[in-house]
Amino acid sequence: MKYVGFTLAGIVAVLTVAVLALLFSANSSLDDSFRHTQATQQLPLRNEVSAAGLVRISTDRGEFRARVAGLENDQGPLVVLLHGFPVTSAMWIDLITPLAQAGYRVVAFDQRGYSPAVRPIEVADYVVPELVADVFAVVAAFGDERFHLVGHDWGAAVGWSVVLTSPERISSWTAMSIAHPAAFQAALENDPDQQSKSAYFKVFQTPRVPETLFSLGDFQVLKGLYAGMPEANVAEYIAVLGEPGALTAALNWYRAMAELMPTSAEPQNMQVSVPTLFVWGNQDDAVGRRGVENMAAYMSGPYSVIELDAGHWLIAEKQQQAIEPIVEHIQRYRGESNSVGVTLTN
Repeated sequence: MKYVGFTLAGIVAVLTVAVLALLFSANSSLDDSFRHTQATQQLPLRNEVSAAGLVRISTDRGEFRARVAGLENDQGPLVVLLHGFPVTSAMWIDLITPLAQAGYRVVAFDQRGYSPAVRPIEVADYVVPELVADVFAVVAAFGDERFHLVGHDWGAAVGWSVVLTSPERISSWTAMSIAHPAAFQAALENDPDQQSKSAYFKVFQTPRVPETLFSLGDFQVLKGLYAGMPEANVAEYIAVLGEPGALTAALNWYRAMAELMPTSAEPQNMQVSVPTLFVWGNQDDAVGRRGVENMAAYMSGPYSVIELDAGHWLIAEKQQQAIEPIVEHIQRYRGESNSVGVTLTN
């Protein structure tokens, strides 16, 4: 028995050393000098510039880092772009310019946890109502009542809640990859394919584990998620999430996600009347077909689906095929909409 005791003690010691080594490796990858935060603090405030570029947007909910364009279009409608995990507003660079050239004012802001000045500690600070309130706060900084909205991944999840909360304020809505929350929840509850694709939720919700995994070896695991993206974008993502606390803040969206999905919802209680375009890649490792098919029951306004032969990062993989229909959709509903229909484009 003493031999067994020594053996167990040895195993525990080895595991402890291994865990400590992993934690050290992860922590050594972090940017303790907070270079990104310092650079953000040097950006001009939005009301101090009239050109496209990076700015700080001051709101009653904090100061958000953002990309803006089309500010010279004084009477142009506002378009708000919402990014997801684990990226920033840089994911929208290729869409921002075409929208500005089409006469819109455009803002793509780094959302809660990604903007250094809006990075609270508590998980409860990342529930969807908080994320929705951030969107309206940014819009208020531009002085607009109505606006067009585009969201991808978690940005789409937040966008659906914005649309369901205040449909009268949304001129058009474009969701990318993530389906209507009730439709997605139904797939999550009943579709084995979606259950398999969403299994990573449990890992992301575990304390400290995903932060350690993503940070190992100078963020090699995290960098693996960015395959095919522009190097400059990847550099920004790592600069943002490489600061202490940033990855935890981004992952807290998953830890607080119980507030996102309804446990049950009748179609009439979750109806979307806003003109909606949904863009989905049929090779998406995170989103299956069932949720996309479920959406029709919840759409009471103009609604169309574009299915691309692509994965999750639609703009990076199919730039023109994704961007052109988004701009066309927003242009179509630049004013009030009066048409209803559902189409599917392969």
